[in-house]
This record gives sequence, C-alpha cells and structure tokens, in this order.
Amino acid sequence: MTNLVQELNSLDFSVYIGGPMQAAVQAQHAASMSQVKFIQEVGFQDSSGTGGGKELRYVDFNYEKSVPKDDGSGFENQQVNIKVPFLTMLTIPSLRIEEMVIDFNAKLTSTETSNVSSEFAASAELGINYKIVNFKASASYKRSSNRGTSVEKTYNLGVKVTALNDEIPAGLDRILTMLEDSIVSV
Repeated sequence: MTNLVQELNSLDFSVYIGGPMQAAVQAQHAASMSQVKFIQEVGFQDSSGTGGGKELRYVDFNYEKSVPKDDGSGFENQQVNIKVPFLTMLTIPSLRIEEMVIDFNAKLTSTETSNVSSEFAASAELGINYKIVNFKASASYKRSSNRGTSVEKTYNLGVKVTALNDEIPAGLDRILTMLEDSIVSV
C-alpha cells in the first residue's frame, strides 16, 4: 500500500503557501511605488529656473469677489487669484492589502486492487472406424491474477485577498496640510 504520509510530506508547501504570500508582498510594494510615481509626475513640474530641479505644481483660480470699500460706503468688485497646490485637490492612490486567506487542501486517496480469474475448458472426441477406436481429449486451465495500487491526488488552492484604499501615510498627510496652508489669495 502506498505511504500516504510520505506522499503528503513530498508536497512543497513553500510553493503552495509561500507563493501567494510573496505575490501579495510584491503587489503591496508595487502599490507603494505607484503612489511615489503619481506624486512625482502629477504634483511636480520641471523648474523654470536654470537649476533643472522640480517645483510644486499649482492651479490658479481667478474670480471676482464683492468686498467692502475702504471707506465703508458700500461694496466693490475685486479680482482675486488663488494658487492651490495641485496635490491637495487629488486623491492620492494608496492601496493596502488588509487580509489574505490561503486555503490549501490536499486529498490523497489510495486504492489497492486485486483481480483473480480462472478459466477451465475441456473437450473430448470419440470416433469409431472399423476396429479402430480414436479418442481425443483436450483440457485447458488458465488462471490470471492482477494486483495494483492506484493513488488519486487532488490539490485545491484558494487565495482570497481583500484590498482597500488606505489612509495616506502620516508624513504625507502633514505635507499636504502644509501645502493647504500655502494656498494664497491675491
């Protein structure tokens, strides 16, 4: 009979369980790097100076606002320009894997079969021909035996990953708060 424990021990669990976990770690890393790339590409632009660096990208809003006159005699319309850092207006992608469930089921079934069959055949002939008697007889016996073991292997792997849009990191939140404080109205 097949040794099922040995068969089960031959499974490479590092592949079945470690593989999906490694894929989740790589996905988390890719999501973090995507966030960095998004901030660099969308939030900054090439500096107009000769240094060749990057500067924060702003969006300018121009509108007309009714404000009190200096002498208090009424209101007058005034042009206002607001410069808003572009990053403060966007949702910065921040994907996080919250939960990962790996279900691995191994089903090993061993079946031992034994088949024995027998066949017997006999025939006889009698012939009389003027003082000569002919007699023929034949017999045959056949026995066959088959033994075998079959092992049925079934493996099921189910991976469930729950991801959500995470809160932005504390450091980035502080930077965005500082950027919000830099919004100026002219």
